Amino acid sequence: MLVTGAEGFIGSTLLDRLLSEGADVRAFVHYKPYGQAGYLAGKGGDVDICPGDVRDPERVATAVEGREVVFHLAALIGIPYSYLAPESYVQTNVMGAVNVAQACRRFRTALMVLTSTSETYGTALTAPIAEDHPLQPQSPYAASKIAADCMALSFHHSFSLPVTVVRPFNTYGPRQSTRAVIPTILAQLHSGVSNIRLGRTAPTRDFTFVEDTVSGILAVAQCSRAIGEVVNIGTGREISIGDLARLLVEISGREAAVVTDDRRLRPPCSEVDRLRCDNSRARRWTGWEPRYSLEQGLQITSEWVRDNLERFAAADYTV
Repeated sequence: MLVTGAEGFIGSTLLDRLLSEGADVRAFVHYKPYGQAGYLAGKGGDVDICPGDVRDPERVATAVEGREVVFHLAALIGIPYSYLAPESYVQTNVMGAVNVAQACRRFRTALMVLTSTSETYGTALTAPIAEDHPLQPQSPYAASKIAADCMALSFHHSFSLPVTVVRPFNTYGPRQSTRAVIPTILAQLHSGVSNIRLGRTAPTRDFTFVEDTVSGILAVAQCSRAIGEVVNIGTGREISIGDLARLLVEISGREAAVVTDDRRLRPPCSEVDRLRCDNSRARRWTGWEPRYSLEQGLQITSEWVRDNLERFAAADYTV
């Protein structure tokens, strides 16, 4: 198997699960001249680490060759940065997906699993959101992921490449950086701040614990019916960012008020106001269902952030 983006948050969690199940795993990681391995540090003896860049088709081909299943997670993921550098998102997310699909076609890979995002749906027109919900690119990031999904699926329709698109809703858990809202809140709380600095607090999200997301990805990968299809992974429960912050205050045992930080506000038409997953397709087709409640997942994540606070600069805003 190959996991691209394997040094990151979801990718490293997926890789650990595959290793625990005895899989032969190759990790395609973003080349860094200073050698930082992210969450793959110390795993060199357990996994074949292949450094490169998904924008480079030859390095991608080197990584894909000989792999039966390819889990493609490598992507630029920060929404605020996509306002500043949209072309980077096209190069990495769109062309990266094309390069992986081309390599999978070249080497007759048995399955390509592309990890998408619920941001492709934009603000819910109907809720819960099923896979046939219209796609609405409310940020350059979302647009790049829509294009990546469509390019991958086009390889299925045009060349019979076995492709499945897994569309997780907002994944959270240990190892996530403060570019996401839950570690942002927890890092501030465990640093002892009196005010939690956030953007808008009215939008709702369907937060899915990372272990459930990984279980969903693996379940969909084993489902032949999902080939050529999109499958949502989410809990079906939504919570506003304001209520989430209050819940995290309670779980962390800290005291703090929520204040608006203008730097964290997105352009008005870009903010996705509501996301809630319809996960019935995943349940019917694979038997997958989430195992962790929001409260359970947040408790685990809070403890991890508390114990790894040196990784976070709570006062900084991560674009």
